[in-house]
Amino acid sequence: MTDLPTGLIVSCQALENEPLHSDFIMGRMAIAAVQGGAKGIRANSAKDIREIKQQVNVPIIGIVKCDYEDSDVFITATMKEVEELIEVGVDVIALDATHRPRPGNMTLQELVHTIRLIYPNQLLMADCATLEDCIEADRLGFDYISTTLHGYTAETNGSLLFHDDFKFLKNVLDHVTQPVVAEGNILTPEMAKRCMDLGTHAVVVGGAITRPQQITARFEEAMSEKSRATN
Repeated sequence: MTDLPTGLIVSCQALENEPLHSDFIMGRMAIAAVQGGAKGIRANSAKDIREIKQQVNVPIIGIVKCDYEDSDVFITATMKEVEELIEVGVDVIALDATHRPRPGNMTLQELVHTIRLIYPNQLLMADCATLEDCIEADRLGFDYISTTLHGYTAETNGSLLFHDDFKFLKNVLDHVTQPVVAEGNILTPEMAKRCMDLGTHAVVVGGAITRPQQITARFEEAMSEKSRATN
């Protein structure tokens, strides 16, 4: 396992309902990201990760997204997903570290304990939504604390990471000891730089780089607003 370098990490993901869904395309996306200066890649599914590893030689944060009927947790929710990532070989495994009930009622502490027992050298990243999540993840010994799920849970819905000059991120940095990774609606290079200036270890950018439909929609929305304003 390789520690995460400081700097930009690009999330190369496309779900089944998205036009770029393909391990081949994600591999090429990773090449483009690394050529542009990305220090690492975040990717979803063993299939995509296997292809990406053949194309680039940078640290990979791996996740497996899977929906469960008895839980809202879907990012590397159980040991099944952890085992898939172990098998394909990733530098860091990221998992939902919110306080929400997990599939099968396994607690986060139990999951982390199990991983540490079987795979003591595997680096783990906590995908958090609230400050309390981050503090608990720090206590549990995660190697990296990430703001990935801030704004994506019922408790944090509508809150964006960059609100009030990254107030949430500042609070996290003030309350945890492990390296912090900023992720979530980081839309511009200026936002990414601000996160680094505040003291984050790394910044993960996804949609602003690798989801052309979202990028196109932002352009169209801005242009439509301009058109309405002049009419």
